[in-house]
Amino acid sequence: MPGFVWLIIGLLIGAVGAAVFFVTREKNAERSIANAEEEAKQIINDAIKSAEGKKREALVEAKEEIHKRRSEYEREEKARRAELQKQERRLQQKEESLDRKTDAIEKKNETLSNKIAAVEAQQAEVALVKKSQLEVLEKISGFTVEEAKAYIIATVRDDVTHEMAMKIKELEAQFKDEADDRAREIVATAIQRCAADHTSEITVSVVPLPNDEMKGRIIGREGRNIRSIETLTGCDLIIDDTPEAITVSSFDPVRREVARLALEKLIQDGRIHPARIEEMVAKAQKEVNAVIKSEGERAVFETNIHGLNPELIKLLGRMRYRTSYGQNVLNHSIEVAHIAGLMASELGVDVNTAKRAGLLHDIGKSIDHEVEGSHVTIGVDLLRKYRESEAVIHAVEAHHGDVECHTVEACLVQAADAISASRPGARRENIENYVKRLEKLEEVSKSFPGIASSYAIQAGREIRIMVKPEEVSEDQMVLLARDIAKKIEEELTYPGQIKVHLLRETKAVDYAK
Repeated sequence: MPGFVWLIIGLLIGAVGAAVFFVTREKNAERSIANAEEEAKQIINDAIKSAEGKKREALVEAKEEIHKRRSEYEREEKARRAELQKQERRLQQKEESLDRKTDAIEKKNETLSNKIAAVEAQQAEVALVKKSQLEVLEKISGFTVEEAKAYIIATVRDDVTHEMAMKIKELEAQFKDEADDRAREIVATAIQRCAADHTSEITVSVVPLPNDEMKGRIIGREGRNIRSIETLTGCDLIIDDTPEAITVSSFDPVRREVARLALEKLIQDGRIHPARIEEMVAKAQKEVNAVIKSEGERAVFETNIHGLNPELIKLLGRMRYRTSYGQNVLNHSIEVAHIAGLMASELGVDVNTAKRAGLLHDIGKSIDHEVEGSHVTIGVDLLRKYRESEAVIHAVEAHHGDVECHTVEACLVQAADAISASRPGARRENIENYVKRLEKLEEVSKSFPGIASSYAIQAGREIRIMVKPEEVSEDQMVLLARDIAKKIEEELTYPGQIKVHLLRETKAVDYAK
């Protein structure tokens, strides 16, 4: 029993404890909730206060920005108004200035109209006065208007002739000085850089003999040996009274060289008969052909020209045995190539074309004994045959003035040819041709009216002309010298240049008694 009671008491105590626990927990919960609500209210109040502060700050900033923008706008508006007012004042001033100018122009137009009217009236008066004066002058002078015009025109013509002569003389002197300086510099540079041999060569081949008995052996029985030599070589052997020498004559220098070599071999060998002659001529021909080839290659190598046709190289070698006025044609061609190339380099034009044309300019002389025509025509045909460039062909065709030079290279080849040919000692001119050229020079200068006498001096490099002072004035001398020079250029062929020197002398003679 007591156990049961204690159980019940225990249960009651437990139930009371539980009730107390739950009541206490509920009160604690209510207090927590109340505390949370108070904290929430506090947070909300703080947030509201913070939001209101930020709102007030934003409003203050917005008001400051608005005030700033309004101030800037007012300043810009004020500046624009000031600029507009300034422009209005300028426009007003311009309008006033235009009005003043318009008034001034109107006044000037009115003044000009008055002046024009006055000038027209004066012109009419002047015309009347001029007419009356002309009538008076005609009566006083005895000249009609046409005669007076002719007199005035003649006077003006003399004045113009004088001024024109003086101007021509001045311009010629100026351009001549400039051209001479430049040309002298170029030519001197080219000549200094090209030091070539200019020894003249003879054109007659003479074969020395060990003794005069050799002449009979060369002639042979009934002349069979000499006939065989002449037939095989195409040359004439001249055997005369010249001691220990035989002259070989032929229009072809290559044939003459073959005959000379063959004779030297026969004389050295001593066996002279037709079979041996034929053998020696063949050997001499081979030697000459080898020399021709080597000389052509030497010329190409010295001038540094590439791409020449082999046949042209052989033709160049043939010029080794060709002379012109005693000057070796191959050496002359090499020299012309060097001089033309040097002048081309000074002027900045095509050096290769100038050198190539200079080397080939006399190529026609290698076969001009075999083909009809001048060496220029023959050379042009050869170059076209072996497909040389048109620039080279034109320079070769123009180097003697047969056609007009159209390129600078052609002019340089022409000048280089004249330089090489006109050097002292370079050529030997026939005395008869030389005298004829001087006589022709004097004849051309005497063909003009007003010439008293003329003399060719300085080996034909200068023509000195005396004019009649009563027929040729000092102003006319300038024009006359120019005309004589042009006629000499048109009618004469000469190396270098000829100076035309006119002299006018007035003498007065009287006697004291």
